[in-house]
Amino acid sequence: MTTKLRTYRIPLLPLRGLVIYPKTLLHIDVGREKSTAAVEQALNDDSILYVVTQKEIAKESPDSDDFYRMGALVKIKQLIKLPNGASRVLVEGICRAQAIDYIEEEKMTVVDVEVFEDDSTLTVELEALMRTLLDAFKRYVKASSKISPEVIETSEEIEEPGLLADTIASHLPLKMVAKQEILRTIDVQKRLEILVQRIFNEQEILNVEKKIHTKVKRSVEKSQKDFYLREQMKAIQDELGETEGKISEVDELKKKIIEAKMPEHAEKAALKELKRYERLPAQAAESGIIRNYLDWLIDLPWSKKTKDRKDIKKAKDILDHDHDGLEKVKDRILEYLAVTQLKDSLRGPILCLAGPPGVGKTSLAKSIATSLNREFVRISLGGVRDESEIRGHRRTYIGAMPGRIIQGMKKAGTINPVFLLDEIDKMSNDFRGDPSSAMLEVLDPEQNNTFSDHYIEETYDLSNVLFIATANDLSSIPGPLYDRMEVIQIGGYTEQEKIQIAKNHLAPKQIEENGLKKSQIQFREDGLTEIVRYYTREAGVRGLERTLASVCRKAAKQIVMEEKKRVVITAKNVADYLGKRKVSHGQMEEENPIGVATGLAYTTVGGDTLQIEVSITPGKGKLILTGKLGDVMKESAQTALSFVRSKLDLLKVEQSYFDEHDIHVHVPEGAVPKDGPSAGVTMVTALVSAITETPVRKEVGMTGEVTLRGRVLPIGGLKEKSLSAHRAGLTTIIVPKKNEADIEDIPESVRKELTFKLVSSADEVLKIALDGGKE
Repeated sequence: MTTKLRTYRIPLLPLRGLVIYPKTLLHIDVGREKSTAAVEQALNDDSILYVVTQKEIAKESPDSDDFYRMGALVKIKQLIKLPNGASRVLVEGICRAQAIDYIEEEKMTVVDVEVFEDDSTLTVELEALMRTLLDAFKRYVKASSKISPEVIETSEEIEEPGLLADTIASHLPLKMVAKQEILRTIDVQKRLEILVQRIFNEQEILNVEKKIHTKVKRSVEKSQKDFYLREQMKAIQDELGETEGKISEVDELKKKIIEAKMPEHAEKAALKELKRYERLPAQAAESGIIRNYLDWLIDLPWSKKTKDRKDIKKAKDILDHDHDGLEKVKDRILEYLAVTQLKDSLRGPILCLAGPPGVGKTSLAKSIATSLNREFVRISLGGVRDESEIRGHRRTYIGAMPGRIIQGMKKAGTINPVFLLDEIDKMSNDFRGDPSSAMLEVLDPEQNNTFSDHYIEETYDLSNVLFIATANDLSSIPGPLYDRMEVIQIGGYTEQEKIQIAKNHLAPKQIEENGLKKSQIQFREDGLTEIVRYYTREAGVRGLERTLASVCRKAAKQIVMEEKKRVVITAKNVADYLGKRKVSHGQMEEENPIGVATGLAYTTVGGDTLQIEVSITPGKGKLILTGKLGDVMKESAQTALSFVRSKLDLLKVEQSYFDEHDIHVHVPEGAVPKDGPSAGVTMVTALVSAITETPVRKEVGMTGEVTLRGRVLPIGGLKEKSLSAHRAGLTTIIVPKKNEADIEDIPESVRKELTFKLVSSADEVLKIALDGGKE
């Protein structure tokens, strides 16, 4: 139990930042006038003071609301006058006390207080708490360097629970609020419990402080050690005259890594490798490998990009100036520019320019880069059969390097170049992997923002790159890779387009390359037409350029030998420079033939006309096919014959007719392989003409595949086929009805001179093609 006593008119001594407990000694410096008066009054009476802590240390004249509730009665033991006029008082705590009333007098403040004294009765619970408190306090003192070990001995001799709690509390580095909580706790058992909890908390704080201190100490020691060693190395290098040593190299590399503005993960990896490089001796083999790796990381573009040219009209002018024709490709690039102008960020599309050799796929990609104001990078994939060519080698291998994609990005120097993947259809695979599968990640817009190269290891963003692939044969591209690309077919140039290309681009280029001047040689349009039509046979213009180069060389020879001062190339004198005509195109028959139908074919060098001949002779019902036909055309012939045999009543022949005759189907130029699904209607027409001995109209050409029921199926390459028909002098073309939309792709000058007949069945074909339209 705790007893209460009353005392009146005791002088008040405010404390700043201090708390005193009963039975403890404390030095107090007294300087304020009221405090000095209170001490003097106490010394005149019985040396008793009431001390209480004020809440705000800085306040000079506190009132009753500025003090904590609980204070203590103290007895003055000693008074020492200081040189500055203040006094130092040694006081001893008597008991807890709480002010009931504050009375302001002239020189000081006095208070009426209520006094509390601890009950010294010892119970089992109190004894257990005392032992727990002492054990916790011992562990804390041993772990802490702030409290003298002698305090433990003093504490162990105390038998009163309240006094033990107050003594230990006076030595703990507690905050003011915590000290006041212990002071105002009258109940001894509760006071012991609070103090045990406080010591446990302080022990935890002490442990954390020790960990932090140890960690900081190690870090500081390592930094000091590294600094010391670095300075030693610098001093040694200076003495040896090696001022440009590895340290300065490491510093330079670190600066470059920071300036490269890599993503966080890449920069972290680079700095980690730099630390390894710094520790390795210069003679170590791995040192060169790491240095090479760091150079690659630094040289790669991580954030640098060129600003796209958003002036669509200027981009269109550049494309039109560099290339005649190819309208679909140009439109696709202008669409991309238009969307980019409306939306600041746009993932680069994956375009695939597919078409025959020499049509300008590669040069078109260069023009696209120029029109976009982007860097241009080209890598050739023809013959690539090693996956590491795309993904790079792992750094564990000797001579390891990044793949061609990363090499191309380094060469570009920006993150948004136009990247040409040339001849993507000519990649192959072997035991070293499948490079076409490695290309799947490169060309997938959903994945290439985290492209992984085995050498670089860190992911690299390719999403800003405009990839353009070129291919001759789409059928050789694996399905998954084909699916990731937007294919734009370039079917080849028309005759008129070739003439314009020769006039605007090729002829001026060859004149310059062969040392001629424009005043010395002139290509007239009829001369270019003669060259295009009868000396080249191709979809592109490479052969045409070589032919023009040959003319220029011969003209240069004449000029140098002073045979001529100026050469004019016309249709009449082309043969003088190039010899006799080298190419013969299919021509219209001179009269309506029987058993011969004119088909339209599409080849890798453009369109052509194809005569299909049928001859019927007595025999045993054999079908003979000649002319080096492929499997598709052989099946077309068999299908056409089956359809014709199903029309016995209309043909007015007996069933025995086919059993007693052999049917020979021949396609001239037997040395040239022929295949494709568009000869069905031509074969039906030739068969019916031969069986019924009905002539076929010489001015009619046809294309389309036929089914057993006589349905006509759509075909491809209508533009090229129509141009070949026009060149051969045909005036009427039979076209599958489902190809009606493709007629718009044919040049208007050609469309005006051709009549297109749209059909959906073989019966309609026969009505148009057979002479007189007989059924």
